[in-house]
Amino acid sequence: MADHVRPCCDRPPTSGSRCATVTYQIEIQLLNHPDLPARMLYGWADLYSSQLQNGEAYATLKPTYAIWLLGQPCRAGIAEYAHRFRLRDEQGRGLLDHGGIWLLELSKFDAEAVETEERRWLKFFREGERLDDAQLPAWMQTEEMQQAMSTLRGFSEKERAYSAYQNRQNYLRVQMSLQQQLDTLRTAAEQARAAEEQARAEATAALAEIERLKRLLADKGES
Repeated sequence: MADHVRPCCDRPPTSGSRCATVTYQIEIQLLNHPDLPARMLYGWADLYSSQLQNGEAYATLKPTYAIWLLGQPCRAGIAEYAHRFRLRDEQGRGLLDHGGIWLLELSKFDAEAVETEERRWLKFFREGERLDDAQLPAWMQTEEMQQAMSTLRGFSEKERAYSAYQNRQNYLRVQMSLQQQLDTLRTAAEQARAAEEQARAEATAALAEIERLKRLLADKGES
């Protein structure tokens, strides 16, 4: 069953946006990489922990939702495009109802059909930047979508600069992850090559020893 993405209070969710009771993080990831799940959890934990300032009590923490829009399939073999992850034990009992991580695989989403609010938001996330404010399609003719377009237009330069900084940091981490994976593969290949060369040297030494013993036996036989 698909999970629903709900707007924050009376306005649409934006990256790192907050309202009186909920914090949202919206991320768009076009390409998957091996450490993407770790990045998702790190981003959620960072946003959740950033609510507290020095001296503030844990009771002031609010639920935090990380919503990831993925350009590539992340969960192969699963037809559903929406996945919800929360802190639960083996019996499915929650530790604390303080949000979670939502994965929305856009490649599995039928963008032409707008039958629910969830689909309306997903279509907005996918096409909102290309929409013409003066000629919005029928599925955008709601108060929430109008507010979403207003929010999209109203990002401040500070928010854009921070977003650019975060994107740069994420890019560097992805590059590091890919380099580490490449280094691991290279090391494994070098170890395999070294083992092969050692085995070849040992085989050569064994053959030489056999030949030496043969000559030794032959010399004794002649004497």
